Amino acid sequence: MTTARRRTLQLLAIALPALLFAAPSRAIVTADTPTALHNDIDGDAEADRQAVTREIERFRSSSITISQAMAIAEARHAGATTADVSFDGASVVPVYRVKTLHNDRIWRHTINAATGELVGGEAALPLTELDNEDRSNLAALGAIRHRLADAVRVAERAASGKAISGGLVRERGRLNFAIVVISGDDLKEVILEPPGARAR
Repeated sequence: MTTARRRTLQLLAIALPALLFAAPSRAIVTADTPTALHNDIDGDAEADRQAVTREIERFRSSSITISQAMAIAEARHAGATTADVSFDGASVVPVYRVKTLHNDRIWRHTINAATGELVGGEAALPLTELDNEDRSNLAALGAIRHRLADAVRVAERAASGKAISGGLVRERGRLNFAIVVISGDDLKEVILEPPGARAR
């Protein structure tokens, strides 16, 4: 074993426990097409498959990553945190649609996936205009120490790929991060339960 390889293994041995300690408590990876990418209208399965393939191709040709898009949107308002992010390859110019939480408002940003520039302006929606479940989920997001950006990093490692979307979901009373990852030619959904989310 070379010295460089031995050093790399030592660094991994140090970094992996730190990652696992900082990571959300459970990660569940499924290889089915995530429900977020299913067409709402019952239609031709081949057309749906082709649409997903085009979306993946446009995503792969983008220079901006989902993590960079979240950082760009969060930088617009000091202390903002991302609540939801998704890639949209169906628009004329591929973009990321990022929703951030800041000062009792949800801010909607559209980030050019090639340049990282903000497309159009930004829109804000007061939390009071959301339904009770959405307000509850966002309150829980503000109370946990993990951020969607953390969940994206863990999901990309767990599924060996690149995240194309992520957000909050509540299943059986538990708040989770749901991250869709492109791994090879497959779409995988990674569900992560942040520590402390159960009690909320």
